[in-house]
Amino acid sequence: MSTPKAPIEPMEGLCFRTRGLTKTYGKGAAEVQALRGVDLELPDGELVVVLGASGSGKSTFLNIIGGLDKATSGEVFFRGRDIGHASRQELTQYRRRNVGFVFQFYNLMPSLTAWENVALVTEIADNPLTPDAALEMVGLKERQSHFPAQMSGGEQQRVAIARAIAKQPSVLLCDEPTGALDSATGTRVLEALKTVNDTLNATTLIITHNAGVAAMADRVVIFADGAVREVKINTNPKNPKDITW
Repeated sequence: MSTPKAPIEPMEGLCFRTRGLTKTYGKGAAEVQALRGVDLELPDGELVVVLGASGSGKSTFLNIIGGLDKATSGEVFFRGRDIGHASRQELTQYRRRNVGFVFQFYNLMPSLTAWENVALVTEIADNPLTPDAALEMVGLKERQSHFPAQMSGGEQQRVAIARAIAKQPSVLLCDEPTGALDSATGTRVLEALKTVNDTLNATTLIITHNAGVAAMADRVVIFADGAVREVKINTNPKNPKDITW
């Protein structure tokens, strides 16, 4: 008989803690094991870069800790709170109150200005920034009356970041935020994410396949074959503008 695992105790200063996290899609011959027992601890307030090839499990991990998906087995805690066994309604409230998302594609409303896109989020947040303040934080205060079609890809992504941070989330989860951008434009986006991390002290995860981005992180998590292969602590993170892509 196997010995039951001891319960995970809340740890001061820890944002996320997972143990034995697995995720399986499909059944039988079509079964795909996206996560294979992920054990990971992520402290509050850090900027974390998650590296891995396509199919390594990094996006699946982000979706689970962000409350967008549920693990097949294992445990996931947010600040000592078990979100792995939360109900759908509880996960909705968790995302609403705690998590901001930034994806590779901007998902802006084309008929709304930058200011109006950000304002959509402030209407449902408990303690939001003003749209002006959120856009200023990402360097777009002067572009707030422009529509998405009047903006570059990098500017649209920064509007998406402003929208994500307007509710002042304690966690910012970014899935390939520079994936559709050239290096110069991507650097501007990374600078905006760094500013958010410094200003709001939001635990920030940047998922990317670009190893150069790791130089700006406090912590680098490397995924391979559905598991964490390595965790590196960076004692001297670089400014995004000094990163070589």
